[in-house]
Amino acid sequence: MRILSAMLLLPVVLANPALAMDSGAAEELKRLDPQTRLEQRCDLEAMERIHKDPPRLVADELVAYAFEEPTIKGDKIRSTGAAFRSKGEWYHLSYTCATSPDHMTVTSFQYSIGQIVPHSEWSHHYLVSE
Repeated sequence: MRILSAMLLLPVVLANPALAMDSGAAEELKRLDPQTRLEQRCDLEAMERIHKDPPRLVADELVAYAFEEPTIKGDKIRSTGAAFRSKGEWYHLSYTCATSPDHMTVTSFQYSIGQIVPHSEWSHHYLVSE
């Protein structure tokens, strides 16, 4: 069920990363259980940061568990096996994110964009084309 819940919010909320945390998105996040809210809030932050990154990648989907399950401790999540899609290609991504206790405000965030994921690996890692 975690996979389903993680995928439900992202495509809806992130259709326009610049507007990702408007009031509607915040209301959607508040409806989620605390762990899912932490994951989703940090995924939103990752996509917003990638969108502003100098290479001008436009992240339109993110899978935090593509290559490895994220680790969660309290208000912090570390995902070393994430992937995001930009302009039809998937890229490796690692990030560490901490939030406020309600998981609505990001208090620290670090990330690293990796190489393009070969198309031959997409289906094995839950990565789909647009």
